[in-house]
Amino acid sequence: MARTRRPGSTQRVRVEEWNGESVTRHEDRLTTEEPLEMRVQERGSPARRFGITMRTPGHDFELAAGLMAAEGVVAGIDDIDTVAYCTDVTLRPEQEHNVVTVSLTGSARRGWTARQMGATSACGVCGSDSLDAVEGLAAGAGRRAYAQGPIPRDLLLSLPARLRRHQRLFDSTGGVHAAGIFDTEGAAVVVREDVGRHNAVDKAVGHCLLQRIDPAATVLCTSGRLGFEIVQKAAVAGIGTVVAVGAPTSLAVDLAARTAMTVVGFVRGDRMVVYSGGVKVNTSP
Repeated sequence: MARTRRPGSTQRVRVEEWNGESVTRHEDRLTTEEPLEMRVQERGSPARRFGITMRTPGHDFELAAGLMAAEGVVAGIDDIDTVAYCTDVTLRPEQEHNVVTVSLTGSARRGWTARQMGATSACGVCGSDSLDAVEGLAAGAGRRAYAQGPIPRDLLLSLPARLRRHQRLFDSTGGVHAAGIFDTEGAAVVVREDVGRHNAVDKAVGHCLLQRIDPAATVLCTSGRLGFEIVQKAAVAGIGTVVAVGAPTSLAVDLAARTAMTVVGFVRGDRMVVYSGGVKVNTSP
């Protein structure tokens, strides 16, 4: 049986646009949103469901790998044997590209209970329990100390504009978030877009994981606010500086302080607010 066509990142629709008393009918593009079920297969065992997230199709393998790293299921690329779309014969044709299996070279580094991903704004726990759990994951991955030098102010201020230049899906739909990993010269290592800001970060981190790129001396820039889960993913990946055009939450700043990270919010024009400084920020022009 022939496999179905992989869903695209956008879909065309016909719309009726009102502008005052003027009405035009034209074609528009919407960001595709579909569920992705992720499964984990430990060596010698059948695959088990890890979770489901609503995502924009594209870079699905990076998304799955990045999420496994963020949750501590894997510590690095050497823990991953293969990432592939599931060929389960019980799947309906429209599900074929919406189920990904991550096969491990051994056992999972950390156990899990199958759950619906994205059900909460963070990771299912709260307060000090969350901070302790992430600190443990970061330490287990050898990510407690961030070996970054000073980050110039002008570089931090430039990152949202650099990110925006890569947001092609946003240009066509206006309906996605973006996350970019940049080196300390401001060059984009990877930029990913998704309907979910967490997914965009997982895709970017997953790209680094699958390509064996060490993100330890990089800066993460996101297009929205900084919730706890964004800083969590950066901490486990070993990214020392996180920049956003929006505001961080209290728990995000607490986690950054405890893991020696720099968190910078409201980066717009010549303004930025430094909430936590694990890396010295050069404030001179």
